[in-house]
Amino acid sequence: MSIKYRELRRRYELDGPAKTTAHLREAFQAGDLKPDEVSIRDLAEALIPDGHHWVRQLDPRTAGGVNLLEAGDGVDVTAFLNVTGQVIYSKIIEAFTQEAFVASQLVDTIPTRLDGEKIPGITRVADDVAPVHPGMPYPNLGFGEDFIETPSTTKHGFIVPVTREAIFFDRTNLILQRATEVGEVLGLNKEKRLLDLIIGATNNYKANGVAYDTYQASAPWINVLGSNELVDWTNVDAAEQLFADILDPHTGEPVLVQPNAVLVMPAYRLAAQRVFNATEIAFTGNALPTTTTVPNPLGSYRVESSRLAYRRVIASGETAADAKKWWFIGDFRRAFAYMENWPITVTQAPRNSEAEFTNDIVVRFKASERGAAAVLNPRYVVKNTG
Repeated sequence: MSIKYRELRRRYELDGPAKTTAHLREAFQAGDLKPDEVSIRDLAEALIPDGHHWVRQLDPRTAGGVNLLEAGDGVDVTAFLNVTGQVIYSKIIEAFTQEAFVASQLVDTIPTRLDGEKIPGITRVADDVAPVHPGMPYPNLGFGEDFIETPSTTKHGFIVPVTREAIFFDRTNLILQRATEVGEVLGLNKEKRLLDLIIGATNNYKANGVAYDTYQASAPWINVLGSNELVDWTNVDAAEQLFADILDPHTGEPVLVQPNAVLVMPAYRLAAQRVFNATEIAFTGNALPTTTTVPNPLGSYRVESSRLAYRRVIASGETAADAKKWWFIGDFRRAFAYMENWPITVTQAPRNSEAEFTNDIVVRFKASERGAAAVLNPRYVVKNTG
């Protein structure tokens, strides 16, 4: 739908800024309204009292020699700034959460107010509890301390300026392009940090005060399987069998993991779809003359491919020929997380700032997010190489 500026102004006057911006946010999120369908100049003319005159004053030739600050003194531009901020925010979020950022969708985001934290847990005990006979008291059982430490969080952000020229010449596309770039760069940075953790280029797992690499080829756990190119169900079976040999360090029992997702490189996207989504498989073993056809035993797996993951593997030092054969299987939400101090947030600079006078920037919007990619438990994912 296209925006009706007079109706927008009427709703703003009747409902107030909070309800109006919330209504716009819902329209953007539902796809009923696109940021690209909005005109910054038309917003100014509709939402600022005597907006047409205010926009004309942005041109020094029509301002009668009065500068922008003097001309704007006493003019209520709150509605225009609130709505413009919502338009820019929606464009930033659209770019920040695009589908190409696969890792951000595979892991959970955990809110935290700490700059890196110690997450306590209770160590599991082995299943060797004696039966409780009728009338007898339950035995007391102590639990040892267990904790992991997550890395310090980092802040990232950019500023989107709205200049006098952008409003006067209605350069809405330029403003939204900058907003898109901000969201995309922030989303890309977050995605790369998560991918570097998933592929093992970055290692920040620290349990009970001891630092470990995410992927181990020997004790205390083995979650790397070499020479296991993804060709058919047998390669998946080999990776799943590796989970059976990964033990809980406190109980000696197998880790209770149910692999549910697979991350492959682009070269194996179609191969992975064939392996995991086939309706049935045919198997002939040990040179037997008969072939057995059965339903696909792999069950329900989420299959994702990532060009960014492929480039990060190469950036870590692997050749392109080797990198394209890497794939990962497991429960990524239990293995990794994004520890988030605050989500991507857009704030507006106050008016009549120095930038307005020196740079003709009418208003600025700052987008920022702060967080860190963290390993929660590396035993829930297996890395496979060719």
